[in-house]
Formats: sequence, C-alpha cells, structure tokens
Amino acid sequence: MLDANLKTQLQSYMAMVSQPIELVANLDSGAKSAELRELLQEIQLMSDRITLTERTDANERIPSFSIKRSGTDISVTFAGIPMGHEFTSLVLALLQVGGHPIKLDASQIEQIRNLDGDYNFETYFSLSCQNCPDVVQALNVMSIINPRIKHTAIDGALYKDEVESRQIMSVPTMFLNGEVFGQGRSGVEEILSKLDTGASCRKAEELSEREPYDVLIVGGGPAGAAAAVYAARKGIRTGIVAERFGGQVLDTMAIENYISITETEGPKFAVALEQHVKEYGVDIINLQRADSLKANGKLTEVQLASGGVLKGKTVILSTGARWREVNVPGEQEYRNKGVAYCPHCDGPLFKGKRVAVIGGGNSGVEAAIDLAGLVQHVTLIEFGDALRADAVLQRKLLSLNNVTVIKSAQTTEIHGDGQKVTGLSYKDRQTGSMHNVALEGVFVQIGLVPNTEWLKGTLDLSRHGEVEVDARGQTSLPGVFAAGDCTTVPYKQIIISAGDGAKAALSAFDHLIRSSVEDEEDVASPKAAAA
Repeated sequence: MLDANLKTQLQSYMAMVSQPIELVANLDSGAKSAELRELLQEIQLMSDRITLTERTDANERIPSFSIKRSGTDISVTFAGIPMGHEFTSLVLALLQVGGHPIKLDASQIEQIRNLDGDYNFETYFSLSCQNCPDVVQALNVMSIINPRIKHTAIDGALYKDEVESRQIMSVPTMFLNGEVFGQGRSGVEEILSKLDTGASCRKAEELSEREPYDVLIVGGGPAGAAAAVYAARKGIRTGIVAERFGGQVLDTMAIENYISITETEGPKFAVALEQHVKEYGVDIINLQRADSLKANGKLTEVQLASGGVLKGKTVILSTGARWREVNVPGEQEYRNKGVAYCPHCDGPLFKGKRVAVIGGGNSGVEAAIDLAGLVQHVTLIEFGDALRADAVLQRKLLSLNNVTVIKSAQTTEIHGDGQKVTGLSYKDRQTGSMHNVALEGVFVQIGLVPNTEWLKGTLDLSRHGEVEVDARGQTSLPGVFAAGDCTTVPYKQIIISAGDGAKAALSAFDHLIRSSVEDEEDVASPKAAAA
C-alpha cells in the first residue's frame, strides 16, 4: 500500500506516539476494504502502542475506520482511504490521538474546551483537493481537545450515493448535526468564530484598542507576506490583517515558476509564507475583512467588517484578486451546486458526468485537460475566435476525444432544476443563434478581478478597479502604498507580487523617516523664529 519512502516517513512519526491508540476498522470483502486493511496493518506494525481490530457493521460506512485513544472517548473517524492530500491528515490524527502535543494557542485550546454542546461534524473531501486538509485537520484537532465534538472525514468519490442525496457539488463541504455548516477552506479560528458567536465582538473590541502600527498591511498573500518581512526587518512595529492568510495562493494547485523552488503546491507555499512572517514577530490578524479606509490626521484607519478598527502610520494594500465571475443568470444561484471555480478540488465530484469550462486561456485549457480524465465529456467555451492558451496546451486539448471546443461563444445563462446545474446557454457571436448544452457542471476560468471594491472613492483606481501606483508603490493617498495583484502593475505572478511587496515596505519605511524629519522641523521652526 505504502511505498518505501512513505513507510520510512511514517515509521519515524509513529515513534512519537506516546499513548496507546486503537484502530477500529469497519470493513467487508470489497476491494476498497482490502486496500484500507493493508494500509492499517502496515501502520499497526510500526508501533507496539497501536492495535488493530476489525468488524463489519452494515449500519455504518464501509470502508471506514476510527483512531481512538485507549481508555478514553477521544477519537477521529475517516470514511475512506486518506491518501493523496489527506495523508498528512492521517499522520496528524495518529500523532495527536496518540498524545503528541497540539500546536494551537493556549487561548484557542481553552476556547475549544469551553464550547458547550454536542457537535457531530461530517466533512466531504476529495483526495485531489488542496483545500480539504485544512478543514479535516481543524475538526480532527477540535474533536481531540473536546470529546463532545465528533468528526468524520468522508471521501466523496467513494460515497457517491451520499454526495448525490445531499446535493454536494463542491468540496470541502461540512455538515454539523446533519445540516450544512460551511463550504470551502476553513481553519480552527474560522470554525470557532461560527460556533462561539460572541468571539467576533470580543475580537473587534480588542483590535480597536491596539496602538497604531508603523506599517499596517492589508492582505496576507505573497505581496503582503513579503512586505511584512521587509518592514519587520527594519525594526518597526508591523501588523498584517488578512481575510485568509495566503490569499489566492491557497487555491493554486502547482507552482513551478517561483525561482529557487522547482515545484511546490499552493497551500504548502502559503504555510511557508506565514512561518517566515512569524519569524519576525509580525502581529498577524487573520479572518478579518477590511471594509473601508480613512485618513485620520497623520494616521490611516482600516475599518473592519467585524466592527474593529486598526490604525497605521503607513498602510500597504495587498488585497490580491479573486476568480472573475461570468455574471449571467444562474451563476450565483447554482454556485457550489454545479458552478465551480476549482477543477482540482471539485473535479472528482463530477466523475462520469458532462461539464463545461468557460474560458480558453491557460487556466481554462488546463482545467479542461484535467477534467477530461475524470468526466464523461468536456465542452470548452471561448468568447473569442481563438483559444488564448499556450500552443502546447492547445495541442494536448485537441488530442482528447471527449472534449468539444466552441469558439466565438458568449455564455448567456446557466440552467438548473432548483437544486443543481442542468445546462448552459450560449450565443454564437458570429451568427447570433442561441444554443443549449445539457450538462451537470460548469467550471469558470476567465481570469481575475482585484479585491478593491471597498476602496472606491478613497483613492485612485483604474477602470479595471486596480489600485493605481507609481514606481515606488505609492498610491494617490499619502502614506498609503499598494502591491501585488490588486494594483496596476502588469503580469499577475507570485514572484512579481512578492517583489512589489518588498518594494512597498521599503517605500513605507522611507516615508516614515521623511515624516519624522518633517515633524522635527515643524517643532524646531517656532524656536528658530523666537530666537
């Protein structure tokens, strides 16, 4: 089951298990049960603190298994075989149930312990989803800290009947006590904020009481992280506030063009960014969305959606961008019900079905190629009269026998039956004729839009909504700088964003120095006049 490299890694981790744990497997004679049995047997042989028992209970999911701490009610459950992106979730569950210390702030651990109520969570994931492990690992660790929290992580590709009956069209999808709790990437802090409703107000009050930062950075992607490191290295008080640290990098499957790193995955890169920032003692404020920007004397205030207010002597805007929407009827109604934006995450849920990809650039063509290996048929719809993707990608796409490419086509509507997508309409831009395509999923891949709506009327934006900056990253508002995908700087690339972030931090530091000199001159001039 495990190759030699994975066995070696896992063997070293299992040496850290300090308390006895039980693997309780629910298996039958099927192929997947045999595969899971082999995996669990290999794990059991790696430590004398691990035991394995089998049973067959038709009333519970098969195949599945629980990891239990012996003599306690602490456990986590996997319904499926947690390999792929979920292998790390398996390793962490084994370690944490086995007594290895949990790496959370003491305040968070206490908050989890104090949750009053019984919480039965179920998370549907896919093995190719890079966002799912964050959710699985967060709920696993919460269930280990507080046994009144139960969690089962379910491989949606293995339990297709459940996925169909619960109308799950996007992963990760969380259920709490049988009701949908949330979709998309979430961590412990975000889940806690939804369970402990008073936490948000307490946090807002605490943030408003903080002293002004020398440099306050809004946005936690590559630009924001680089700005934080460069600012903190100057020895000045630096804070970074982000809706989710890592930004759109978290949704990037493969990164192969960041110099010195041959290949990595977005979530891993985001973790490395945050760890680097933490090395310099930067005040990281996560899960907070900026709502407005206001100059207040020599300070700039950032009003948060939570009600809190943060202040900075200088501010760097690095809010990045998000997937552009088609903006046609049906798109919002069927979002996560067949309309998706991440083929790597949600593609496995459409296995054997018909889907469309909107967009003929690199992202769209890559998505169509990936999906073609999973689904029954892919229809790629391109607005222009030619695909815009690299020639090598186009050749690969056109070699696939289950892909249809439609050019000069304007998507006009996404159809559904009230619960899920059933089709798509487009207009032939050359003839004006209307056409319908029957399908079960639509993947939108038409580029990015900057996250700058909250800045309208505050500083200068381009006609595309990008923050206008000069060569130093200075915006039209003194003391406010910007970097990365939210700006007018061309070529939206991770490495360019990081460079822009560093430049903006150096510019902010220069602004602080010059401002302090001007303040000293203002103070000195009355004395000179009196002399």
